[in-house]
Formats: sequence, C-alpha cells, structure tokens
Amino acid sequence: MSINQFSLDGKVAVVTGGSRGIGRAIALAFADAGADVAISGRKLPALEEAAEEIRKKGRKTLAIASHIARLEDSQALVEKVKGEWGRIDILVNNAGTNPYYGPLLDAEEWAWDVTMNVNLKGPFLLSQMVARVMKERGSVGSIVNIASIAGIIPSELNIYSVTKAGLIMLTRVMAKEWGQYKIRVNAIAPGVTRTRLSEALWKEPAKGDAAAKSKALGYIGLPEDIAGTALYLASDASSYVTGETILVDGGESVGPAPVYDV
Repeated sequence: MSINQFSLDGKVAVVTGGSRGIGRAIALAFADAGADVAISGRKLPALEEAAEEIRKKGRKTLAIASHIARLEDSQALVEKVKGEWGRIDILVNNAGTNPYYGPLLDAEEWAWDVTMNVNLKGPFLLSQMVARVMKERGSVGSIVNIASIAGIIPSELNIYSVTKAGLIMLTRVMAKEWGQYKIRVNAIAPGVTRTRLSEALWKEPAKGDAAAKSKALGYIGLPEDIAGTALYLASDASSYVTGETILVDGGESVGPAPVYDV
C-alpha cells in the first residue's frame, strides 16, 4: 500500500454540518488531503469561518447555507456544487440534532419528527441525490454517514439512538444497492466526543469524568479523532470496503479495563 492511496487530489467533497465539531474537522482533513470541499449548515457566518480555513490550505471551497431536513435546500446544495465543479466524489452526512434529552415516556411527537427528519430522512434524500450525480458520471464515489455508538448500544439519548440505528442500516442498504455503480457507502459510529451536540453527556464535570472512565482509553475524544477514519473511508485506501460501520469510540463499546483483586 502507498500513502498516496489516502490522497484526495482532484476530488470534490460535500460535508454537511461542516461549520463546527466533527464536520469541520473532517472538512479540514479532506482539504489537507487535496480535496476541494463544499460545506453546508444552517448558519452562513460560521460556515464562512470554516471555509476560510480551507482556503488557507490552498483548496477551493463553497460555504452553503442549507438545512438537511428541507428537500429544496438539499436540491439547491447539490445543484450548486455540481454547477461549480461538475462532480461530487465524496459525501459526508454529518449534520445531526438531538432536541430532546429526557425519558422516552415523556417524549412528544415533535421531538420524534424533528430528530428523524434531520438524522435519517435528510441523509437519505441527500445521499440519493448525490448518488445520482455519481452514477451519471460513472466514477467511483464514497458516501460516509456519521452515525453513533448510540445506534448500537441504547443510551439515554433514546430517539437519537433510534435514528442512528436507522442510519447504520440505511448505510448497509445503500451499500448493497449502489455497489453496482461503484459507489461505496460506510458509516462511522463515534462514542462520546467533545462536540456541542453531545455537551449534555460530558460538559458537567461529574458526567464528563464518568464518560471518560467508561472508555478503555480513559478519555473523551475530540472531533479530530474522527477525521482520520473519515479520510480513510473517503479515499482509495478503503477501495474494497463498503457497508461497514467503524466504531471510533476510544473503547467505549468494550468498557474500561477490569480491576483484579490480587
């Protein structure tokens, strides 16, 4: 294997939720690897800040205000990127939400609908649009879905957990159908990571300490810890990998080291 297999030179990537957190870290990693990167999100000023970082790396970029749960926004996003660069080689479905944190018994319909629309329906529709662009070009494409360990191990995030479990299965279904078009589809399942979305799980000192101790590595990861796996899945280094979900959780799924009474 050559290190050049991790290069994204000549590639065009779209990263949703690219203004902060995991999305921003992935967008910057892609730029470092040679890709031109379009980032989307709801707040243009924050997107412009991230886009400026990409430009400083010598890459072209687009900052596009777009709400993943709005079909017309996703259509406009795809058309703008296609119009600017004529292609989309990589899509990272990173945008997500968790508007309700509480007992499942008390959850209201609006919380279910909002979480499902952003975390599952939106990525499906955008992936469908981008896959059509990839198929039309007949070139190799890679779609990376940012799921969560909460989609594998039930958590107090309840509805969020259900959407991420759905995204993991959607990953496998898309991979099975779209492989014939040379489109690979994989997912990353981060554990608790220091992002704004997951603040409820780590910002309070006691919770943060408990979250860190629950992992085999003993600390909470940063967005940059996820970016390397995204680069692997986007690049030719993973050319024979599809339909997979890679846990990047610091060993949260296996738990802390056992304590033996000696």
